[in-house]
Amino acid sequence: MVELAALFLDAVLGWPARLHARVGHPVGAFARIITACERRLNHPGFSTPRRRTGGILTLLILLAITIAVAWGADRLLRHLLGSWAWVGLALAAWPALAQRSLFDHVLPVVQALEAGNLFAARRAVGHIVGRDTAALDEAGVARAAIESLAESFCDGVVAPLFWLLVGGLPGIWAYKAVNTADSLIGHREEPFAAFGWAAARFDDLLNLIPARLSGFLICLGGLGGWRILWRDHSRHASPNAGWPEAAMAGALHIRLAGPIAYEGQFHAKPWIGGEGAEATPAAARAALSLYIRACALLWLMTAATGGFR
Repeated sequence: MVELAALFLDAVLGWPARLHARVGHPVGAFARIITACERRLNHPGFSTPRRRTGGILTLLILLAITIAVAWGADRLLRHLLGSWAWVGLALAAWPALAQRSLFDHVLPVVQALEAGNLFAARRAVGHIVGRDTAALDEAGVARAAIESLAESFCDGVVAPLFWLLVGGLPGIWAYKAVNTADSLIGHREEPFAAFGWAAARFDDLLNLIPARLSGFLICLGGLGGWRILWRDHSRHASPNAGWPEAAMAGALHIRLAGPIAYEGQFHAKPWIGGEGAEATPAAARAALSLYIRACALLWLMTAATGGFR
């Protein structure tokens, strides 16, 4: 009941802009903790082992605070609300999900592409990807949007829900804390190569099952794509992101990934679904429809899981 209610709240409301303006978002607290630790434990003059140890300590501090607060909230809600505790727990879990937010961020990219406004499409996709977007052509923008949609289906929807099912309120917020740390400091480039190592590796571990489940749901929703999923998932640098991206490429019969640039540096990434067609505005629209079907399947799977529990 808690999981379905949280999914419903997220699908209907997302995280309202007015609420964000008033109170921000819980991940902002994670960012402040990480930033405070990074300033003290990742000094340029520290040795690599010391910086790696600092990153491990930062992750432990972040998880200790997050789990303690979430566990306390869980106990308090159950004590105060009794049989209605599921309502409070759903409200507490809701901000950790991103079904609606992900759709709302990708839709403007698709609409701009369909309108033939490449400048607006580049600007919109620049809000959701880290790659350089100023020189992307139509296919490049479409690929960027589809890849972000596929990868974030795991990070923003499947994985948080999975850890809510496994660990309740502490589970979902512990996952969000680690995922936020990975986004902020889990980079191979300096100054985070050593300091962010623990966050990146732990995020990989927590996404191990959700990533594969995401690929399964995308192929199931797309009625195909299994061959590309199995063949190309390992062509991504991440041990997890390749699963939903390969599933999306296979289901839509397009190619994703390939050569891109980050901060002016060219990266010759391999293609995923290399024999597929070039990404188009129509493919980006189809990806959104497939995303909705995959979310619907996730709802059904969650309902079945709740019944077994």
